[in-house]
Amino acid sequence: MKTLLWRGMLAGLVGAFVAATFALLFAEPQIDAAIALEAQHAAHAAGAMPHAELVSRATQKTWGLFTAMGLYGTALGGLLAIVFAGLYGRVVRIGPRSLALLLALGAFVAIVLVPAIKYPPTPPAVGLHETVRLRTAAYFAMLAVSLLAASGALWAWRRLADRCGAVDRLLIASGIYVGAVALLQHLLPVIDEVPGDFPATLLWQFRLGSIAAQGVFWLVTADLFGRSAERLFLAAGHRVRR
Repeated sequence: MKTLLWRGMLAGLVGAFVAATFALLFAEPQIDAAIALEAQHAAHAAGAMPHAELVSRATQKTWGLFTAMGLYGTALGGLLAIVFAGLYGRVVRIGPRSLALLLALGAFVAIVLVPAIKYPPTPPAVGLHETVRLRTAAYFAMLAVSLLAASGALWAWRRLADRCGAVDRLLIASGIYVGAVALLQHLLPVIDEVPGDFPATLLWQFRLGSIAAQGVFWLVTADLFGRSAERLFLAAGHRVRR
């Protein structure tokens, strides 16, 4: 377990570096454009230039971005390794690399994609300061229910192993997840604070780049960890499925 953990953390760190580089190229330009638009609106409203930043944008999108992504990636890489160790050879009979990629796909859907359907990422100049707490609480509620629903779907998948075929189990598990998520999305408040004059193309490109960066992180992390775990098991003399 200890060996798998540090391998997962290292894979997460590398995946975070790749994802941060991707974000620097494809998401940060949209943030710069949104900040410039916000500064123009503020200057026009106040009749003066906005105050200087406490942390410069150069720092935010270089050292700040890579440091934050590194910590984020290391933690999630370790979590991926822990879940992998708990499931490998117990729940599904597939190879280490396949299981790591499958877990990454599930994590991307449950942690990134599903919450983003209800509360998509937004750049600067979008969102009111008065609703920060509401937006934060609603997002984390959506994230928590997505993870709980995924756990419930996995539990149902295992419990029905002796009663239903694989296709029926998949449909039931998927129905549990989709039903729970859809119910909460209906109950949670609708938050739409995009200004009417905010460029639609800029908003779309930012959201696409943000979600894609997360996809890059999970893909790279899972592939590296899966390959590393596969070599570890082979070196220990275990039979490994491809």
